[in-house]
Parts: sequence; structure tokens; C-alpha cells
Amino acid sequence: MIRFHAFPNYLKRRGIPYYFVYYFLLALSAIYCIFCATLLVTQVITKYIVNKNFMNQEYVSTPFNFCGLSPELSSFENSRVIILPVPYDLTTSYLSGTRHGPLAIINASTHLELFDDEIKREVALIGIHTLPAIETVTSGPADMIQQVETACAQMVNTGKFPVLLGGEHSITLGMVQALNKKYRNIGVLQLDAHADLRDSYQGSPYNHACIGRRIHEHCLLTQAGIRSLSAEEFEFLSDTNISTFFADYIKNNKGWVDEVIERLPQDIYISIDLDVFDPSIMPSVGTPEPGGLDWHEMLRFLRTVSKKKHIVGFDIVELCPQPTNPGPDFLAAKLCYKLLGYIYYP
Repeated sequence: MIRFHAFPNYLKRRGIPYYFVYYFLLALSAIYCIFCATLLVTQVITKYIVNKNFMNQEYVSTPFNFCGLSPELSSFENSRVIILPVPYDLTTSYLSGTRHGPLAIINASTHLELFDDEIKREVALIGIHTLPAIETVTSGPADMIQQVETACAQMVNTGKFPVLLGGEHSITLGMVQALNKKYRNIGVLQLDAHADLRDSYQGSPYNHACIGRRIHEHCLLTQAGIRSLSAEEFEFLSDTNISTFFADYIKNNKGWVDEVIERLPQDIYISIDLDVFDPSIMPSVGTPEPGGLDWHEMLRFLRTVSKKKHIVGFDIVELCPQPTNPGPDFLAAKLCYKLLGYIYYP
């Protein structure tokens, strides 16, 4: 082993000049620097090529609209259906969160199979355009309903088929008011667990618990699936021309579908509060009630109505999404898709 302090003597004994060692070390340093520079340049060039290829490559992404449709099937010009999300739940009285319903339905719809095995068609080929969510206001439900009516009037004037996704049930009134100006004898079919016939609730006549009463002031109202109402609402029903089919009656009468249809005018708007379903398949609602309708029961009813009546629009409201249970979100999305199929391919 050569100690550092003895290194000069070692070179002298060997006859190696100092300048040789100097140039040798200098050469090693130069080689090392060239190696490092080459490595750095290689990394830069590689990163540039990878990024350039990534930016230039064509890759598939799902558009965020109802059913995740391509522009050919979702543009306004190519669509026969317009969907308006209304994320509003100011008057919700039990479980809040229905303002998240429209987003959850649209998100779930992107996972639907477009081919409907019952109709034997891809319903989405009719074209479905999803509008941006309507801007909500917190000044009160009356102002919000007016805002919905203004937006719905524009939808109706396009001649395309209007659909609302809620949101709480009070938003339905805005659409009904807009359609009532176009159709002289329109009727509303309310599918709901609750009668919603209070004249006022929690200080507002436009609370979601009053929507049935407000609709009745504008047009003929028929209700089905009802299984919850107050004494005030029950007394009010006896003095009106509202046709109400309670869930218990539906469960015990095979001819209930034809009976409901007989009470409807030719032009109808359907409002579906998702709590009309039994909570065993639809727990994600603001006010769940046991004893509701099941999936196939509802589909058979809607398909029959679609064959015999002219449906001019519909809404699906009161979905209150549960982050750990996306099943109800998917049910709501598929219900919307199935009903569109029944309407266009009865």
C-alpha cells in the first residue's frame, strides 16, 4: 500500500514524471464529464420524445354527459332529447343532499349499456343532449321555480323532448308551468310515496311537500304509489278531482294500471319522485317510505302508459346519493333511459 505522503517518492523511484500523472487525472475528469453530459442529454431527449408521442396519440375518453355519448349523439343539433340538471334542495325536510342527485345520475349513466334488451334497440341513437346544470338561487323556492320555468320554456320552444333531473321535488312546478302554456289540457302523473298536498310547509307554499297542491292549481293531477300523507292532505283530497292511487290499493288490485290510465288526459307530464320505489331497492332518497313499488312493477306501468298516452316530458327527482352505495344512482339513470326508450319505441 502506498501512503499519500510517500507518493512523490514512489513516482520518482519508478521514473514517472509528475506531468504524466497530471494529464492522466485530467483525462479521467474529462471522460467523466462527457459521460455525465451524455447521460443528461439522453434523458432530456427521451423525455421530449415520450411527451411528444403522448400529446400526439389518439386515446379514448368518456364525455361527461348523459350516457357518455359522442358529439354525434349528444350535440344539440343532433338530439331529440334535452336533459336539464337542477341541483337544488333548499326545502328538503329530512335528509339533505338531493342537490347532488343530477351529477350522480349523469355519472352513473356513463356506465349504462346503450342496447336495451327489452326494446331491442340502442335508445341513445335518438340523440340526448345534456345541458349545463341550472344556476341555483338561495333567495327562496319561489325564485328558484321561476328560474326553472324560464329555462324550461326555452327547452319547450325548441321542439325537443324535455327532461329534468333533480334535485328536490319543488322544481317540477317550473316545468309544469312552462308546459301548461303550450298544451291546453295537459295532465300530470305524479309517482310518489307522499301526497305532497300541503298548502304550506315550514313557512313556504313552494316547499317540496307542497308540490302536488301547486300542480293541482294548474292542471289535472293523478297520483300513484302514495303511502304517506297528513290528516290535512287526506281531508283536502276528498274535496278535489285529484285521483290518488295508494300503494296498498296498487298491491292488491291487478287492474290498477288501466285504472290509472283511464284518469289521465291524452297529453301528460310524468314526475317521478324516486321514493315511490321501495327503500329496499331505492334507499337513497330524502324521505324514504316502506312499502313502495318494485322495479319491474314500475317498468310495466310506464311502458303501458307510454303506449296509450302522449308523454310531453318527465322528471326524476329526490335522489340523495350515498357515497358507499352507487346502486340507487344507477337505478335512477337506467329508469331515465328506459322511459326514453318506451316513449320513442312504444
